[in-house]
Amino acid sequence: MNQMNNFTKGFIKENPVFVLLLGMCPTLGVTSSAINGLGMGLATTFVLVMANIVVSMVKNFIPDKVRIPSFIVIIATFVTIVELVMKGYLPALFDSLGLFIPLIVVNCVVLGRAEAFASKNNLLSSLIDGLGMGLGFAFALTLLGGVREFLGAGTIFNMTVYPEKYGMLLFILAPGAFIALGYLIAIINHFRKA
Repeated sequence: MNQMNNFTKGFIKENPVFVLLLGMCPTLGVTSSAINGLGMGLATTFVLVMANIVVSMVKNFIPDKVRIPSFIVIIATFVTIVELVMKGYLPALFDSLGLFIPLIVVNCVVLGRAEAFASKNNLLSSLIDGLGMGLGFAFALTLLGGVREFLGAGTIFNMTVYPEKYGMLLFILAPGAFIALGYLIAIINHFRKA
């Protein structure tokens, strides 16, 4: 049961975007569409899970003085893997996400989970925590991207819902990210407190 709590807290109680307000740079920067949000969310999930696994396995071998730099090197290794795979197999998504992929290295969600959870727990708990937090992050980015894409362009995952001429360009632009995120946080907080 405790493992299930570790998994679900990333979606509900400790969602990185809607509750903890972490990782705002990619959240606001890449979520102009649901596909971008999903792509960035899944890339971050992979890095988070793999970094948590490795950190939990090597935590006893890393001296305290170099703990954070060591975690960053571990995270950077998996970000490089994601970047190369995405560049090779998903070039359109890679071009769309651009600079935000390498910035996963310093994403406070990934580094925070490595420091706060994986460095203090076993491999299975760390894997489940990384998966829950990562999928919660991916869900939040996809939802925000979907809302922005729907309101701004009249599409969801590039499928037309209504004619683009009725869309509100504001939601595709940067200010629309703040507005949409603010409303989503308000809605989610309303239901969390109800």
